[in-house]
Amino acid sequence: MNPPTRLKGGARQERRVPPFHIERARKRALENRMVVGLAGQQNAGKSTVFNMLTGSNQHVANYPGVTVDKKSGVYREDGLKVEIVDLPGTYSLTSFSLEERVGRDFLLSAAPDAVINVVDATQLKRSLYLTFQILEMGFPVVVALNMMDVAAARGLKINLERLSHSLGVDVVPTIGRQGRGREALRDRLREVRKRSGPAAGLMIQYERLEPFIERVEARLETLPDLAARYPIRWLAVKLLEGDNEAEKLIMREANGGAELLADVRGWRREFEAMEGMIPSDVIVLSRDRLAAEIVALCVSDTSTGRTPWSERIDRVVLNRVAAPFFLLAAIYLVYEISIVEGNELTLLTWPVLVWIRNGIASLLPSPALLFDPYTRLLGLWVVDSASALLNYIPIFFILFALIAVLEESGYMARIAFILDRVFHGFGLHGQSTLPFILSGVMAGGCAVPGVMATRAIPDRRSRLGTILTAPFMNCQAKLPLYILLINIFFADHRSWALFFIATVSILLALLVARLLTSTVLRTMETAPFVMELPSYHVPTLKGVLARAGDRTWVYIKKVATIVAAAAVVIFALLQAPGLNAERKLWYEGELDKVRVGFETAIQGTAYESLADGKPLISLLRAFANYEEAVAEAEGPKALEAVQAKFKARYENYYPLLDPGTDEQAAGMRAALKALADRRDELRRDIDEETLTYSFFGRFGRAIVPVTRFAGFDWKTNVALLSSFTARENSVATLGVLYQEGADENQRLEERMRNESRARGITPLHALAVILFFALYPPCLATVIMIKAETASWRWTLFSIVFPIVLGLAVSSLVFSVGRAFSLSGFKMMGIFYLTTLVLALVVGRGGGRRSAPPEEQLTDLSPQSI
Repeated sequence: MNPPTRLKGGARQERRVPPFHIERARKRALENRMVVGLAGQQNAGKSTVFNMLTGSNQHVANYPGVTVDKKSGVYREDGLKVEIVDLPGTYSLTSFSLEERVGRDFLLSAAPDAVINVVDATQLKRSLYLTFQILEMGFPVVVALNMMDVAAARGLKINLERLSHSLGVDVVPTIGRQGRGREALRDRLREVRKRSGPAAGLMIQYERLEPFIERVEARLETLPDLAARYPIRWLAVKLLEGDNEAEKLIMREANGGAELLADVRGWRREFEAMEGMIPSDVIVLSRDRLAAEIVALCVSDTSTGRTPWSERIDRVVLNRVAAPFFLLAAIYLVYEISIVEGNELTLLTWPVLVWIRNGIASLLPSPALLFDPYTRLLGLWVVDSASALLNYIPIFFILFALIAVLEESGYMARIAFILDRVFHGFGLHGQSTLPFILSGVMAGGCAVPGVMATRAIPDRRSRLGTILTAPFMNCQAKLPLYILLINIFFADHRSWALFFIATVSILLALLVARLLTSTVLRTMETAPFVMELPSYHVPTLKGVLARAGDRTWVYIKKVATIVAAAAVVIFALLQAPGLNAERKLWYEGELDKVRVGFETAIQGTAYESLADGKPLISLLRAFANYEEAVAEAEGPKALEAVQAKFKARYENYYPLLDPGTDEQAAGMRAALKALADRRDELRRDIDEETLTYSFFGRFGRAIVPVTRFAGFDWKTNVALLSSFTARENSVATLGVLYQEGADENQRLEERMRNESRARGITPLHALAVILFFALYPPCLATVIMIKAETASWRWTLFSIVFPIVLGLAVSSLVFSVGRAFSLSGFKMMGIFYLTTLVLALVVGRGGGRRSAPPEEQLTDLSPQSI
């Protein structure tokens, strides 16, 4: 490595590697493996470089804050195992945010053999802030200068050799999205592994602060435990900077740490008195000055005033008048393509799920005439619960693919910008945008990472307001119930109904946020917000499919684990305590009255052996299947095919299924039909009575006096209650509560549609359920996360009670008004939407501060201002 180019703000760095790092490196060398940290600022293309190196299906999204945790991937080369750890995207390695702490803690605790610093070639000056801090930690560094194609398109020419000499490290040009630069990066890592001695690199000179850094370094050298594990110069700079996590580290791991911190604080005050500046300001200014020197030395702009394509597109897409229409159009298209059109694909997946159900049913204990074994009931319950959700896989895959297109293209960041313009008017912070997006602004999100993402919001008022309203977004777990109700009650207006749900959830969240920040949160302060917009990119097919596949697989795993486990609990609550012996005897007596008639009809015939036990159950199942097949047959040829199929399968007793002109067989068939009809009726009554008087059913009925104002019956109450553990359980529970037709393999939509018509359940009822579900309390996992983030049982309890009261009030108002004026569900949907929209415009008008325009947001900013 050539010595660094001489810069005013930097010099050759002579670093002592902590013994802990040396020992880790030796151990890995013996194991023939290497650990490499992958660090970079948000939206620098770090995840694409990770994918390029490891081939892993990592989430790649073109908006800030995608990587919320470190992820790892492995590649092997010439017997060497190289583990690449993808760290959260961050602007610095301070302790101001979770992402910064996660990245820094990994570097300190894992002591990687090298760090690949992914740098955005179009934003070199801003990216160098992180580069300087990684170099200061003493790790061997390889700079991956990414997005070189975008830089070239903007007319930026970067002298790679001069940049490498200036930083004192290898610089590799890459285009992560196209896989360019992979071999060069791997070559550099092999070279790093072969090197011995202190790592090369640039050292920042902090000018007037240097004597004070030397004082702190000298004091740290007297603490052998620290000197053995941590880079001393880096730790000295952090302590003078006033880094909270560094101070905690000193108190936790060093004897005499309190005395050291007292000395450091005294030196900070001394420096401030001498220079009129605090040390952290000097540190920022020194880094900024050095970054500017390097850029001036290594980068030339040949664009001659050309406006980049991203800025040209933004002039239209982010136009103050046009931006909301582009946003609404994007939401509408996403739902139209994925859910409306994708619903047709579920007609293909349902037969597959039916085939799987029948296969599992054949492995379970055989059914009885009336009271099936509990193992069979539980097995089919879990299968039916899962099937009701797995049938939506085609819809979700398309939906996730479209969302990935928005993410990779860069428009998802524009959504954040557009929404930021209005957030302040509702008492929220601009950084509330990402939690809302993660929770499901465009659907497919989850409130758990949404609540976690609020850690980046600097003021408590906006953070709490976001935590309490982010669960109102359309997370992927809510979609099954929405789709189910729309397919049943709003089939002729699917697109508009889905558009209503997608947008009204945002409006309701904003109104509730304004209510909370103006009342219970009004005494808490707010803080300014700055964001950046990435360049537009053409999404890659591989990236889109990988992201869609990953998220769909997460959905499937959730159905197979959380939903299945919850289904077992719900099964117990809906089956216990069960029917008593007296009621069971009564039902058996009712069936015996009809069975006697069938036994009499077949007595003395060749079918006499079918009167009881398994033969009778098999006959009844064959009869039901034959009736269904004949009903579905269209035309004489189809009917003949059905008859031939069943005659071949049930040759021994086919005349009981289709007697033709045989009068004796016709009489036996009539008796068989009477028995089958009565058995079906009694089994439905048994299920109804068992569910009605179960623990869950009793509670659902007990709260009907309250929920009836919203049009909820006890089945709706039970479904909503079950969704508290996981939102998907609402549909899973409905799939079991509406059992009539399940044995005939009818889809849940058909079963609920038929029963709803019979019981007078209308689209107005469905609208009330949709609105309540939109405002429903967070699921159990989100509640746990709210407790963790707020560290308050009071706010956790509030996050449950307040949405229940609000949801019941809104849904009851809509249902009561609609019924009083004889309005249809669709008309009431339109009235509610317009009312909510006008109210939001009035409440948000003139409130808060305006976001900076895109060109201002894209200017260079120090890490402290971001």
